[in-house]
Amino acid sequence: MSYLKIRKEIQSGNIKPVYFMYGTQTFLMEDLLFQIVKHTVGAQDDPNVITYSLQDTLLDLAVEEAETFPFFGGKKVVIVKDFSLVSTQKPDTKLEHDVQRLQQYIEQPSPEAIFILLAPYEKLDERKKITKALKQKTTLVECFPFDDRMLSEWLDDQASAKGFRFTSEGKDHLLERVGPQLLLLASEMEKLALYVGQEGQVDGKVVDLLVARSLEQDVFALIEFAVKQRLDKALSIYHDLLKQKEEPLKLLALIARQLRIYYQVKEMSRRSYSQKQIAMQLKLHPYVVKLASQQMNKFDDQRLLQLLEAAADTDYAIKSGKMEKVLAVELLLMRLASVHEN
Repeated sequence: MSYLKIRKEIQSGNIKPVYFMYGTQTFLMEDLLFQIVKHTVGAQDDPNVITYSLQDTLLDLAVEEAETFPFFGGKKVVIVKDFSLVSTQKPDTKLEHDVQRLQQYIEQPSPEAIFILLAPYEKLDERKKITKALKQKTTLVECFPFDDRMLSEWLDDQASAKGFRFTSEGKDHLLERVGPQLLLLASEMEKLALYVGQEGQVDGKVVDLLVARSLEQDVFALIEFAVKQRLDKALSIYHDLLKQKEEPLKLLALIARQLRIYYQVKEMSRRSYSQKQIAMQLKLHPYVVKLASQQMNKFDDQRLLQLLEAAADTDYAIKSGKMEKVLAVELLLMRLASVHEN
């Protein structure tokens, strides 16, 4: 089941006895943990919230804790982090865990405990019996990067919880500035909520006022201005980044990366790949592919190849000592601006 559906269930008081969460988005796991604790025992520092890590604790102890009646009655929350027993990765521990004990527990979990297993891994070892048992007998939560629809729904849900709402433009501006990074988005939304207050509205102007662009977004804008012959704007962004102590070679690498993404997305789109398929093949977030898809038609293939060649020439000139790095990137921006649009 998806994170969003599980979160709504928890908030409505429908809390299951055993949760198995896996995936690369640990922010989502932490948020669900917070919601479960909030709606069962109330606070993270409650003595009925017990956390273990399989790196230094036997699984038996966590299961035994879940089977033990909680202090002062009520419910207890038992959390097992670093649950590597289902991962394809080799566990970083010499402890011998009794997996059979866990399998017996999930068949008949304690009614007084909420037992939560956290596996922050991209892939599960589907050959293992414990993996199959957990997927069949527990509430499975997949914690992976959101697609566009889920990201939009998550933003609306977070805004509603904080007492404000987004306009369509406001949501787009926030994603353009911050990208799909949930932790950063949550932080920025705290600022937006304080600024507009209860029942407030966040539009594009509010976002532009309060939310700084990410480095990737600055580079994206820098390229856009350069290829549109707005060299003054491109150089202004570049020198602002230098004042922020950004390394010219790092900026050059990001420029080249962005140009490669344009070329790859353009080529794969021509072969009728969907944005989702492109994101999977290139191992990019779907939102990055979406932005590239909106911009790629501004470049023909020859132009993109010229820009990539210019970036490679600049990198060589810097690393071979032929050019000073700050000046070299400036000259690259000038070359980008000199490659005329069709």
